[in-house]
Amino acid sequence: MNLLEIEHLRTAYGAVVVNRDVSLTVNHGEIVTILGPNGAGKSTLLRAICGLLRPKRGTVHFEGRDITGSPADRTATLGIVMVPEGRKIFPDLTVEENLRLGAYSRKDTETIEQDLKLMESYFAVLATKRSAKGSELSGGQQQMLAIARGLMARPKILLLDEPSLGLSPLLIKEVRSVIIDVQAKFSAAVLLVEQNAGLALAVAGRGYLLQHGEIAAEGPIEDLRDDQLMHELYLGHR
Repeated sequence: MNLLEIEHLRTAYGAVVVNRDVSLTVNHGEIVTILGPNGAGKSTLLRAICGLLRPKRGTVHFEGRDITGSPADRTATLGIVMVPEGRKIFPDLTVEENLRLGAYSRKDTETIEQDLKLMESYFAVLATKRSAKGSELSGGQQQMLAIARGLMARPKILLLDEPSLGLSPLLIKEVRSVIIDVQAKFSAAVLLVEQNAGLALAVAGRGYLLQHGEIAAEGPIEDLRDDQLMHELYLGHR
């Protein structure tokens, strides 16, 4: 059984259709990427999966359960956690307070404290900035905080929306290492939306290429890397 299964999903904002008949799967512990140019509908697809946008048509199944249109707070308690584009940390709260908010739906107080220490040991910069406000962090530090906050919810799948956006090449390498480690260290699958094809192809095992709201290509990363449309969109070849 797939961890996440999307079938024939259609999304829209009013009369403007964004995703058309999109189907995809993510297995337990798998890293899957969704690639595509600006406006392809990648972020909207993630919003529909995690409950921030109700699909017009199609289904979302998680662990065999139909959760289509379920609100975001319910999908989060089921184990679907999204790290949005632009990080969306709370700038006036400290690093520790941001992390604790990631565990807002959990009741296991003792384990939450253990997870705080785990995040600070894994994301070393967060330990040194524990009392700093989110607004005082650099862009890369804010991205690490956003991912760590998502992991504090103990997700079964982490939805990452453009985690490399605005980061330097050095920080992108750090983000890449974190994504690869999510399954090994935190036992979660990852669904990664990225425009940075180099990052996405380096970490994922499978991928989907989204264009004009539709799946234009899919398959193992090795096949996707060689796809003609991938070359046209990202490498300028025809």
